[in-house]
Amino acid sequence: MLEWWSIEVLHGKGSAARWKDAHSDSLIESAIANGAVDWAWHVHRWGVVFEVAFLDEAQWEVFRELPSVRAALDGVPDPVGGLLVHRGRGGAAGRFAPRRPRPHAGAGAIALPEPEPELEPSEAPQPLFLVGGW
Repeated sequence: MLEWWSIEVLHGKGSAARWKDAHSDSLIESAIANGAVDWAWHVHRWGVVFEVAFLDEAQWEVFRELPSVRAALDGVPDPVGGLLVHRGRGGAAGRFAPRRPRPHAGAGAIALPEPEPELEPSEAPQPLFLVGGW
C-alpha cells in the first residue's frame, strides 16, 4: 500500500506559486532518488500542495530529512503559519478513509407540538358586545 504525504504551502509575504517554481525540481528529484512512486502538484487560490507517495514511512522520513527538502521547507513564504506537512493527500486530515457523516443524536429529530384540537361551533368563544356604554 502506498503511503501518501502532503506538503501544503500557504501564501504569505511572498507567493506560494513562486516558492513552487523555485523548489519543484529539487523536491521531485529528491523524492525520486529516495523511492517515491508517485507525486503531484496542486495549485489553489490559497497556496500550493506537493503530494508524494512512498512504499513505506521510512522512505518518507529519509526524504523529509534531506538538506534540499529542509531548505525548501525553511524557505516557505510564511514560515510561522504557512506550512503544513501531514500524512495523506492534500487538504486531508491525515485519514486513510473518507470521513463518514455521524448520526444525529435522537435521529436528528425533535418532537413537534401536538395540533390544537378543533372546537365545535357551539364551543367556540362568542364575541362580547357592549351596548349603551359603560
